[in-house]
Amino acid sequence: MKRANPAALAAIAFMVCACSGSTGGNHETEKPLVDVAVPAVDSVVLRKTYPGVLSANREVDVVARVDGYIQSKNYVSGDRVPQGAVLFRIEDSQYRDAVERARAALATARSQHEYATAHYQALRQALKSDAVSRMEAEQGRSAMETSEAAVASAQAELNTALTQLGYCTVRAPFTGRITSGIQDVGAYVGGAAQPVSLAKIFDDAVMVANFAVEDASLLPVIRQRMGNTGMDFSSIPVSFSDTLSRGYTAAMDYLAPVVDTSTGTVSIQAVIDNPDGELRSGMFVSVDLPCGCNPHAMLVRQSAVGRDQRGSYLYVVNDSDKVEYRHVTLGHAVGDSMYIVSEGIAPTDRYVTRAMIKVRPGMEVQPNPTR
Repeated sequence: MKRANPAALAAIAFMVCACSGSTGGNHETEKPLVDVAVPAVDSVVLRKTYPGVLSANREVDVVARVDGYIQSKNYVSGDRVPQGAVLFRIEDSQYRDAVERARAALATARSQHEYATAHYQALRQALKSDAVSRMEAEQGRSAMETSEAAVASAQAELNTALTQLGYCTVRAPFTGRITSGIQDVGAYVGGAAQPVSLAKIFDDAVMVANFAVEDASLLPVIRQRMGNTGMDFSSIPVSFSDTLSRGYTAAMDYLAPVVDTSTGTVSIQAVIDNPDGELRSGMFVSVDLPCGCNPHAMLVRQSAVGRDQRGSYLYVVNDSDKVEYRHVTLGHAVGDSMYIVSEGIAPTDRYVTRAMIKVRPGMEVQPNPTR
């Protein structure tokens, strides 16, 4: 067996080391390619979110105003009913009888008035020939006027009886969605002394968002909403915790004239069209209200912002193409993809937009500008 030549082994080892050193040197000189961008500068409407609660444009109790048994319920609970639709019928026999009695009393009063009028006319003719005394003629005139008043009273009694009879048929006061009946069919209601609630109806074609703002911050802006503020209060974005089929906007509708001294806030209402009927009273709503303008806002991509114990930060590539950690102060979110940065970077700074996990402070990189 031949023994290896020591000189040859040394030459081979030298070549391997040389090749290995050359490869390591190339690896160290490679710079990773990272996407960078400078902040966008634009005029931005600042917004603040306020919590609120929805209510229907109108909501009233449907009530019974007469005494009697509920004979029928003529709608499906939860349905939308048109104005004037019959909702309940209440036993009306006693009220029909009252109408008939009132009509009879009116007929009697009219008959007596006709007789009194004819008698007075005859007395007037007789007075001209001194066939009767002036006192008898005056008594005849008084009887005619009394009978005339009796006709008016009987007519009023009939009108009241007809009104009471009409209350036995309970109709929808306006088009809206109605709740289930509070009283069951067959139940006795005593609505003559005090109205008894039968159901509740909601006019939910338009909903109202009720919320409050601090008088010291946003109120001056709202008071100028009709002026040239550059802010639109007729199409305010709103959001809901529920998953809905579409997006909604609200229009400013009411600003309370007084400040609530207990809370220091002012009540505001905004109206929301509800064409699909999926918005309901009692739902919680978030109102994204304009609260000012920033004509030179610096905007960065939300995906480029990292967060740690110090707060929010960006990785910035300096003039030497080295990565720097920058703590930043964020303002309002703009749309779904941008943040306003109020402190931490300058408009000319290049910040890393992608692959933030691959970079670290002090790393030398090859910037790839993106839009």
